[in-house]
Amino acid sequence: ALDAATGKPLWKFDSGMRGTQPDRGLAYWADGKDKRILVGVMNFVYALDATTGSPIASFGDDGRIDLRENLGREPASSVSVDLTSPAVVYKDLLIVGGRNPETLPAPPGDIRAYDARTGKLRWSFHTIPRPGEFGHDTWPKDAWKTSGAANNWAGMALDPQRGIVYVPTGSAAFDFYGADRSGDNLFANCLIALNAQTGERVWHFQGVRHDIWDRDFPSSPALLAVKRDGKEIDAVAQTTKQGFVYLFDRTNGRPLFPIESRKYPPSTVPGEVAALEQPLPTRPAPFARQLLTEDLLTARTAKAHQWAVEKFKQFRSAGQFIPFSVGKDTVIFPGFDGGAEWGGPAVDAETGIMYINSNEMPWTGALAPNTAENSPRAIYMSQCSICHGEKLTGSPPAMPSLIGVGNRLTPAQIATAIKNGNGRMPGFPNLTEDQNGALVSFLLSGESKELASSAPSPASTPYRFTGYHKFLDPEGYPAVAAPWGTLNAINL
Repeated sequence: ALDAATGKPLWKFDSGMRGTQPDRGLAYWADGKDKRILVGVMNFVYALDATTGSPIASFGDDGRIDLRENLGREPASSVSVDLTSPAVVYKDLLIVGGRNPETLPAPPGDIRAYDARTGKLRWSFHTIPRPGEFGHDTWPKDAWKTSGAANNWAGMALDPQRGIVYVPTGSAAFDFYGADRSGDNLFANCLIALNAQTGERVWHFQGVRHDIWDRDFPSSPALLAVKRDGKEIDAVAQTTKQGFVYLFDRTNGRPLFPIESRKYPPSTVPGEVAALEQPLPTRPAPFARQLLTEDLLTARTAKAHQWAVEKFKQFRSAGQFIPFSVGKDTVIFPGFDGGAEWGGPAVDAETGIMYINSNEMPWTGALAPNTAENSPRAIYMSQCSICHGEKLTGSPPAMPSLIGVGNRLTPAQIATAIKNGNGRMPGFPNLTEDQNGALVSFLLSGESKELASSAPSPASTPYRFTGYHKFLDPEGYPAVAAPWGTLNAINL
């Protein structure tokens, strides 16, 4: 804590933990002289005295709560969930989501509210509904026991006057193959309006049904007022990775621009049942290009253009919501990082104009069969290759290459990163020590021997993602013509 007038340090809090996950802010709560800083450190939320920086012993377990608990997945120590966006404070509650793994096993992305004084759990909203809850019929009947994610990692928005919190969620795990979660999968990929005091659903909108493209809502929604027929309407706007903006009456979820369902092709992958239709806004127009065609490829040099054309002919490029296939890469454009991203939009309250920073980078991906063997390579393929690729090449800088990782990190450092995560990488506490050690050896030597351990191999699906591949030319430049990113002003 710093004195805002002088910059003089007032106090410093050190949890004693080595934080390896992003931390995008903190929250403040006060009641009279009781003033608290509420901050996430990995899977813990600490309540600190705002004056001294000391943990408040009466909050949770000696000043902190553990977000791995109360999710219905045991043991809690094997669960990976971290608070990377700050809690929302409403009256005497702190409302949190969390960052969950993209692969199975993953815990459910419950939205939870805790007592700001005691740290006791006050309510939970199950984003993977349990029997008897609304939306349970959009999943297999027992999916709530094993499916994961559908979590809020991007942050929330609060209307304190109405007592409504607006919660955008991401996809269910596994991100790219959903045969084990057939159905539309409420409340994944939703904007959910919840009663902030009770956690009861007020309304919801699902932007992607049965997501198999990792099309999370990537940012907290924006609250604003717009005029319709001479009347001012309190609205909520949600940006997307696809380059869409959805606008709703924030009191009841009524779309303020028409939304129409469009049909898309089925999946050709055995077991996968893609949604037949997806809801798209008719207005505003997309703020990012929607289809990569040959005429949009790079012309930076004649050689780069020719390379891009030849490479492009190997892909399937047919726009949004085309299911991945086995053996042939499908173009995702805008890419996995948007369109819009986690920084979110800005709104001019007087004019109703929204400003959006957008990426325009094509990526590609495909599916491949998983093996059923219990080996380090099989663990790598099911748990790690989604980001680091089949050949350990990654997609730098966001997803680093693991080739020669032993030249940069010690075996102990690699093992710690696997267990606890690092940066954008979630932790894998579900792996046993033997599995972790064998995976480290595989990364260092490439050797993959059948594991002698009796521990079961990590949960996996019949098909895996072959990795995030950014479409770059041989010199590392985007293989698509500029713009590679835009700033957009949209009159809502």
